[in-house]
Amino acid sequence: MNLNGILVPIVTPFDANNQLNEAALERLVECFIEAGVGGIVACGTTGEYYALSAQERRRVLEIVARTGRGRTTLIAGVNSMSPAEAISRIREAEELGYEALMLSPTPYSLPGQNEVVAYFKEVAAATELPIVMYNFPARIGIQIELESVYELAKVKNIVGIKESSGNFSRVVAMVNANLPDFQVVCGCDDQAADFLFWGVRSWISGGANVFPAEQVQMLKAAEQGDWDTVRRMMAAMLPAIAAMESGNYNQKAKLGCVRHGIDVGSVRLPLLPVDAQERDDFLAQINAYQVEQEA
Repeated sequence: MNLNGILVPIVTPFDANNQLNEAALERLVECFIEAGVGGIVACGTTGEYYALSAQERRRVLEIVARTGRGRTTLIAGVNSMSPAEAISRIREAEELGYEALMLSPTPYSLPGQNEVVAYFKEVAAATELPIVMYNFPARIGIQIELESVYELAKVKNIVGIKESSGNFSRVVAMVNANLPDFQVVCGCDDQAADFLFWGVRSWISGGANVFPAEQVQMLKAAEQGDWDTVRRMMAAMLPAIAAMESGNYNQKAKLGCVRHGIDVGSVRLPLLPVDAQERDDFLAQINAYQVEQEA
């Protein structure tokens, strides 16, 4: 499977009553497709999958699939606490026509590396869909070590890894390993230009909820070897991206959707909205970016 492109881990919109806002979700999918993204990841970290009921989760998957099918690549986030739960979520994704999956190690249980490998192999054996592993130790509690990555890359339908550790030496090591039929995926928005320079052409970007068209353009510039444009675009987006990466990422991904004229509401517990000062500061950064681009 070719994972190239900007893949948006779409936020999950809620209304004023903290209920799923289906109309806003559909509009957001349309917005991202019009911006030229390569795919949409539903029910990922930025989509607050952990705050959704089983019924809401299915509804999100249904709306994204119905709106995006045949127009963009559909990827389902299936992070779970156990193999059985992951496989159940995979069956749902298969039924709804998803084309790939994104899966992290199990959170909280702190498995050893032999257990991480066993987990991914068991889940991969239960489906023919391509799986993108998700390495985000700050959230999961453990890392998929390089030797585990190299072992799991031999599994036919494990096709890549979203690298969100922030340790760029891992990226260089994996790129230089030249793993066949396996892609390294950018998972650190503030390091995107570095990933692109090292030949990575797939970017699962929570920041694409805010900057979808810009990130599509930046990736195209990298493909054309136009590094001046890559550097200029990265520098322009970096203040807002750095603010997101510094804390309250999901809240700011949702706030940034104001650029598209779509009210996606706030986050749900266990997260809380940012305070008024942080909200205003972030929106001021978004506005400053917009003014600069229009100048």
